[in-house]
Amino acid sequence: MTEHLPAAPWTRREDLAALVVALDPAAKGNCRWVGGVVRDTILGLAPKDVDMATTLLPDETMARLESAGIKAVPTGIAHGTITAVLAGGTVEITTLRRDVSTDGRHATVAFSTEWRDDAARRDFTINALYADPRTLAVFDYHGGLADLAARHVRFIGDARERIREDYLRILRYFRFQARFGSTPADAEAEAAVAELAAGMKGLSRERVGWELMNLLGLPDPAPTMRRMADLGVLAHVLPEATADGLAALDALIANERTAGTPAVALRRLAALLPAEPPLAEQVAARLRLSVAQRKRLAIVAARPGSEGDARALAYRIGVEEARDRLLIAGASVSALDGWSPPQFPLKGGAIVARGVTAGPEVARLLRAVEDQWISEGFPDGPRVSSILDEALAHTSSPRG
Repeated sequence: MTEHLPAAPWTRREDLAALVVALDPAAKGNCRWVGGVVRDTILGLAPKDVDMATTLLPDETMARLESAGIKAVPTGIAHGTITAVLAGGTVEITTLRRDVSTDGRHATVAFSTEWRDDAARRDFTINALYADPRTLAVFDYHGGLADLAARHVRFIGDARERIREDYLRILRYFRFQARFGSTPADAEAEAAVAELAAGMKGLSRERVGWELMNLLGLPDPAPTMRRMADLGVLAHVLPEATADGLAALDALIANERTAGTPAVALRRLAALLPAEPPLAEQVAARLRLSVAQRKRLAIVAARPGSEGDARALAYRIGVEEARDRLLIAGASVSALDGWSPPQFPLKGGAIVARGVTAGPEVARLLRAVEDQWISEGFPDGPRVSSILDEALAHTSSPRG
């Protein structure tokens, strides 16, 4: 019996129907939905992206889209990928391919008209599923449907061969295992990733960082991260993560659930690392994180997070940074829900107006008053004036 996709909302999109007509007006079956959109729809999940595979060559794909008035962008035309820009979002359309040669980072491919060729070059059986865009019939060439039902993440064909084609597939394996997999995991896959983990050293840091952050952003990556450590893979990806870091990650995820706080990959990365801001900055740079991410990681890494009042901490280092520290420390974050740091209502000019000579003493008084204001829970203006009066009464600085 042929499996069919359930009629998910995306399958009824008018812009996607127009795309299919543009590429396959005679309904010859020259295009199919492929990969994650098929997998996630079968599982009842909302897919993040809609991808299509086609027997058409890239130039023909471009021509047909343009003739139909659909914007076509040659985002990866050398590898057969054209991006169609639709009202409901973009769709990557890739010509069927077969691998000619690989070096562990890049593959030389040739275009094909055989669906089995294209399926054979994909990574996991659950990602090598295709669906007819008109009938929604599913095409499965490697037992992906059975593996999906069993939550079994398995490489297509020989696991070692698939990994040698692209060593990033080691991290992809663990990401998919964390998202879809069950235990026990595939024995061949685990043996292969353990044996070939050192091959990841040739990968670009951006690709490694992207995969790692996506893994850490999943609902519960802790068991998978621990398995990566057991198999010797984590040492090649994040050697700074220790047994204490893995335990901290377990505790953090439990605290996030208790607090009802969404997962944040950067927070989880901070939990894995020792409490050393310079080390966190080095890791962020190696993983090619953004400047904002690097700054936040370094701040959060300067634990402990339970120091003083939650709002006082948030005022000093930032709300999200404070939330991260508190969750890692196992402290409550409820005081930060819906709260924004107030603006300190005192300026240096007000102190000078009280007769203090402009200079270092003004800055010292500002800090002193602000510290007291924070410790009292950010009182209003009149109380700030009283705090300044008290500070001035205890200073012997020269007045202007």
